[in-house]
This record gives sequence, structure tokens and C-alpha cells, in this order.
Amino acid sequence: MDGRRTDIAGMVSDSADLAVEVLTEGDAQAELARLATILEAANEAYHTQDAPFLSDAEYDALKIRNAAIEARFPGLKRSDSPTEKVGSAPAEGFGKVVHRVPMLSLANEFSAEGIHEFDARIRRYLNLDAEAPLAYVAEPKIDGLSLSLRYEGGRLVQAATRGDGEVGENVTANALTVDDIPSRLRGQAPQVLEVRGEVYMTHADFAALNARTALNGGRVFANPRNAAAGSLRQLDPKITASRPLRFFAYAWGEMTEPLSDTQWGSLQRLKAFGFQVNSLARLCDGPLALLATYDEIESQRATLGYDIDGVVYKVNDLGLQRRLGFRSTTPRWAVAHKFSAERAWTRLLAIEVNVGRTGALAPLAKLQPVTVGGVVVSNATLHNEDYIAGRSAATGEAIRGGRDLRVGDWVEVRRAGDVIPQIVDVDLSKRPEGAERYQFPTTCPQCGSAAIREAGDAVRRCTGGMACPAQAIEKLKHFVSRNAFDIEGLGAKQIELFFNDPLLPIREPADIFTMEERDRRNPERLQDRLGYGPVSANKLFRAIDHRRTVQLARLILALGIRHLGESGSALLASHYGSWPAFEGAMTAASVGEGPEWEELNAIDGVGKVLATSVVTAFHQEAERAAIDRLIPHLTIENPQPRAVESPVTGKTVVFTGTLERMTRAEAKARAEALGAKVAGSVSARTDLLVAGPGAGSKAREAERLGVRVIDEGEWLSLIEAT
Repeated sequence: MDGRRTDIAGMVSDSADLAVEVLTEGDAQAELARLATILEAANEAYHTQDAPFLSDAEYDALKIRNAAIEARFPGLKRSDSPTEKVGSAPAEGFGKVVHRVPMLSLANEFSAEGIHEFDARIRRYLNLDAEAPLAYVAEPKIDGLSLSLRYEGGRLVQAATRGDGEVGENVTANALTVDDIPSRLRGQAPQVLEVRGEVYMTHADFAALNARTALNGGRVFANPRNAAAGSLRQLDPKITASRPLRFFAYAWGEMTEPLSDTQWGSLQRLKAFGFQVNSLARLCDGPLALLATYDEIESQRATLGYDIDGVVYKVNDLGLQRRLGFRSTTPRWAVAHKFSAERAWTRLLAIEVNVGRTGALAPLAKLQPVTVGGVVVSNATLHNEDYIAGRSAATGEAIRGGRDLRVGDWVEVRRAGDVIPQIVDVDLSKRPEGAERYQFPTTCPQCGSAAIREAGDAVRRCTGGMACPAQAIEKLKHFVSRNAFDIEGLGAKQIELFFNDPLLPIREPADIFTMEERDRRNPERLQDRLGYGPVSANKLFRAIDHRRTVQLARLILALGIRHLGESGSALLASHYGSWPAFEGAMTAASVGEGPEWEELNAIDGVGKVLATSVVTAFHQEAERAAIDRLIPHLTIENPQPRAVESPVTGKTVVFTGTLERMTRAEAKARAEALGAKVAGSVSARTDLLVAGPGAGSKAREAERLGVRVIDEGEWLSLIEAT
């Protein structure tokens, strides 16, 4: 497990055992920061690298916890909230495709109660009573790679992966090699039709592919989903053509005319055009029928011959789908009912501790290999020292009944589609005699510095900072990662190579941009060693030069500040507008006081935890010195201001009283779609109060503060003008 995963694994702790209901506001801010960092990394690993390090069950549990905290503390919702993101950025090596209709993800439910609430929530939104007819379509949720196919005049002209939901990868040549994807549609199709579905691989084809790969000395795939994703995203279409890929169609994007007025009718049209539509799809008349279909499909899961991880439910009436619309990243009219994780028992052979970018000591279980859900597992995350000891890091209360984990134990492993699962239980009846309680290290296994655990932190961290080679290497890997500087030819492996190189070492970011100059002074040039030649060495130096010009948001992200992810970096870049303004504010800021601190905390999406982390980074002597040595080598591009899109774009709106022509949820969704921020209370920063009958204290507060107040009719006239 590389350092990035090590760092994140150290954060995936059982602090989630502290119930959301008892979190203080400070606890909630810290927990939302932790969750944002973990889930952002998990999205990139799953969608971009085809190498997930969280199980589906772990990922879903973390997203549920994040949503619950945001529901209880709406004012703490971060700009980089996982509820606002879909997938991850597209990989390099393919052309980019902007999705005309975004490819969104689905909200998840895990229980029958959740499905009944899904139905009730839709009825409330549409103002339908419990007895009104409301039909759904249920179909298996395929565990593969999402793909959008654009047809013009019935001919396939473009295929694109989901990417981050807005921009995907152009894989048209590869898609044309998949037998289930027609190059021309049968019958009379709309002039423009984007068909969406899932590329997958059957179990039999997966086994045969791995057998051939192993025979030829190649690296085998971990599971069918990774095999399908890796096969479709080959730069050489001939390789894709040699792989046994399949495709199920189930949705659509842009089109010049509707396929039908129902979801079910549209599926039948897709089938008539020549697409494979899943035969287990069912038309259901309510939540009881949905749950019966779920049981039917789950009972066949092991014999289907391909992987599914749940059942998707969609409102059948497309007119109602349009009314229901979308949240920021998910449709209101659909939900995924996920299956539970899969489990197996095996032996715990050893406990290893890795060190990540922020110094987190992350324990990893080495297991006697065991097959869990069709995948051979030999490693599992242990989260932190408290998890090993059998107690919650947040509350100190017992987990697993207080049973600790020891080398030699017989343990239960849980996974759901990933390669780094979790140990969830231990069988004490099979514990070897003399098995000793595990002593978590109090010094860094890499540099020997003290490893301390601060109050409120679930993990122990090395205090060595940049003097710790593990931390220094991981920070450098982060600096050159895809969403940061993304230097071609200088990835994680090359960073490890150069970090310990005696002639051309890279020990901090500034060293990257002095490589060519330093190389000229070396008695032995790079082109004559380390596997480089004149062409490859020059190519590396030109790639570095190309990245001397960098966007402000990428630079801020690349600094590797704890709790600061891609969205948060973009937020800071947008607010301050330039490096001198940002650097000056952070230099002048003091944690907890002063106008610069207040300004930083007032940014929507920046809480005290993130603000403290950013300010602290600029006031740590060694870290600040490294930043100051880097900046002279760069040309920093400022962010472009956002264009005005509607009369309410960028304005803060509050709704109060009874709305008569739409539900509160529908009004909020419409406002956010037009670029407004919807708040729950009136303040000096409120621009507009929409007051219906029964408006009370909020209207009085708006009058006191001089906030503009309009009624529902005026609001509708305002937004319909757009």
C-alpha cells in the first residue's frame, strides 16, 4: 500500500463510533474535514485509477455519516463536501469530453425502512398522498464502468467515460470494439441520442482473461470491475478489442426528442435500437413491490455470472422525474438499494505500521490469503491503535465486545468490491496460547522520532515532519499527483528514485525546478544513468518546465496542507484571487483572532479546523521556508471570475412561511440551480427573503437588517425571467 493510501488509511478510523447526535460543533467540523479528505481520495482511486482502497460498504458508511452531520449542522457544510461531488477527474492520455447532460451518481439506501422513506419523500415533494398511484422501475445495479454513447443520425460518433460527472474521457475507438455496443442503431432513433449504461465483464470471461494474463507473465486483475475499467481505458484499441467486454443500457443524456413518456417505455425503445437491457428489470407499483424485486434479484446474485452490488429504483413517469429534478450530485427520483458487504474468516499473520504524508501511523493487517466475494484478500486496514485494542478512538467505549486483535488470531474480514477490506471480529476460542497483546509504536518506524497522539485525534502521528523520509516522500508524491502539478514522467516511482539519489536529489518541491540546472553541474549526467538517455532526460526537463506555470488552486492543493482538498483549494483561490493576496493573508493571520482570521473563517465552506491547518502551515518555520523557496520558480495563474448566470446567482436567499405554489424543497432546489445560496436563517449577509403566509421572526429580522423581502409570486417572476 503506497503512502497516499497509508495516509488515508490512518484517517479511516473508528471515530465514526461517536454518534452524530452527541457531536459538538467543534467535533462536527473536524469530522467533516476528515470525511472530505478520505472520500475525495477514494473517489480518485475508484474512478480515475481503477484501484479502490475503500470497500463499497466503508465508502457508503462514510458518506452516510457525512450527510447526517451536515443535516444536524447545516452551517458547517464544506465547499468540498462529498455530497457535492461525483466521481473524479478524467485521466490523462485521453481526449476530454464535456457531458452536455451531467452524469450524476445515485443516493444509496441500505434498508427496507430507507426505501419506504424514499417513496414517502417523493410523495411529500410532489404533494401526493399515500394512496396516490406511483410506479417505479427496478433493475440490477451493475458493478462496472459508466459509459455514455452519443449517436447522431443513428451512428455512434462519440463514447465517453463518466470522469468527474462533468468531463469524461473520449474512448470512442475502444467502445466500437465492444460487441454489445451497436455502431448503428436499428429503427428510427432521435437525430441526437446519448445512451448511457455500464461496461462490465462476466465472471467466466474474467477468469479466462486472468488465466491468459498469468500464463504470459502479466499482472492479473483483482476483480471483474477493475478488469472492465482497465480494458476500456486502454490507449491502444486493439487491446480493448481483445478483452471480453459487455454493455447494459439503462439511461440517456442529451436527445433531440423523447424516447417515451415513461422509464419503462424508454428501456423498451433502447432494446429495440439494439442494446442489451437487463432482463431482471421490473415495473413496480410501490415500495412493497420494489422490496420484493430486491429479494428476487439478491437471491439470484450468486448465479448471474456478473457482479451487481444492489438494485436501482427509478420513478417511472418521466414527467414526474422532471418535476423532482436533481440535488447537487444525485437525482431525487432514483435511489440505489445496496447489498450488504461480504465476509470470511482467516488468520492474522502480522501487523505492520506505515507512515503517511501527514505523519499518520496507519496499521495494516497481513492476512493468510482468503477468498472473500470472489477476490483473494491478504491485507486489511486496522484504522488506528484503539481499533486494534478493541475500543473506540472517539469515546473509549468497547468495540467488538472489547476484544483486542493479536498476531495469530482467527479474524473475520469484510469487503464489498475492494482490495483493502476491514477486520470486523475475532474468535477468541481460536486464539493461540501465549499470544501477546499488540503494543502500538510510540516512535516513528521510519525515522525514530516521537509519535504522539494529540487530544481529539484518532491517529498517532510522527513528529519528524520533513525530516521524516516517509513524510517527505509522500508530500512530494502529493505535489506531483494528478490534481496538483501533474508532471509527466515524474510520478510516485520517480520521486522515490530521486529522493535518495546522491547526484540529483529531490527533497522538497523547489528541488524539482532546479533539476536541469543542477544536472549540468554533475560529473555524471542524468542522461547517462538511472535508466535515462539523452531523449528521456530532456523530455523530463521539458515536462518540468511546462509545469512552471500553474493555476493558483493547483498550487494551493500541491502544498499538501492537512484537511485541504481539491475543492477547498479552489475555494481559497477563488476568494483571494492571487498568490500575493493569499500568502499575505495567511502570513498576517493568527489562529483564533484578527481580521485575516475572521475573513478566512467567513468563507462559506471553510471551518475552524481547515482554517487552523492552513494558517499553521504558513507559520511553521521549515514548511514556510520550503514554500518560499518554491514560489520564485513558478508563474501563477489567477482564477477567472465566474460569469453571472441569473438574477440570483451568488446571492444568499432565505425562505420562510408557507409556500403555496411549490414545496419548500422544490423552491430550494430551483434557487440553487440558478446559482443562489439558500440559508436557513437571516443575517447581515442575506440578500433576499422570500416570505409566504405565516412568516414570523425571520421577516422581522430581515426588516431590522434592511434585507429585501418579497412574496412567492415575486420570487417566481424573478427566477422565471431567466
